[in-house]
Amino acid sequence: MEILRTSRLSLRTWREDDIDAFVRVTADPAVHDFLPGPWTHEKTSALVAAQNAQYERHGTCYFAATLRDSGALIGFVGLKYQDFDRPFAPCFELGWCLGTGYWGQGYASEGANACLAHGFDTLGLQEIISFTVPANLRSRAVMERLGLRHHPEDDFDHPALAPEHRLSRHVLYRIARPTGA
Repeated sequence: MEILRTSRLSLRTWREDDIDAFVRVTADPAVHDFLPGPWTHEKTSALVAAQNAQYERHGTCYFAATLRDSGALIGFVGLKYQDFDRPFAPCFELGWCLGTGYWGQGYASEGANACLAHGFDTLGLQEIISFTVPANLRSRAVMERLGLRHHPEDDFDHPALAPEHRLSRHVLYRIARPTGA
């Protein structure tokens, strides 16, 4: 079911036929330079179920991102409710993961802008966060273009990863609900 639409993207809940397509997206080693991966069919099935359940519970999730003109799945973009043990949680995290063939074309920014509007205008959120590993300069640049600001005092080790894991350390970005919104 389509939830958000931009000029080039449809952001929707996940379908069973998205699983193999997302496995293909994450099979590229560049995609999981900064995210654990690659994703197996089993892990992706769990992601699909978890994100659709998140949507039912919170009205948002990491949405399946598809091209409007072809319907091709290019990855995900969305807001995910996070309730792990960190001082800034519970919160809603803006995140994305796109296939490398779709990098550098503005899809992450386009989808993320729609998700920010959804979070603030539809869900009434007061703040949205985003995070990534320090070396992920491409995603950090997207966050900054979207108006999120880095808060170094809130940088953290991701609780789902062992402290010695190469992707454990994360930088935190925040954006507050626009005044008057």
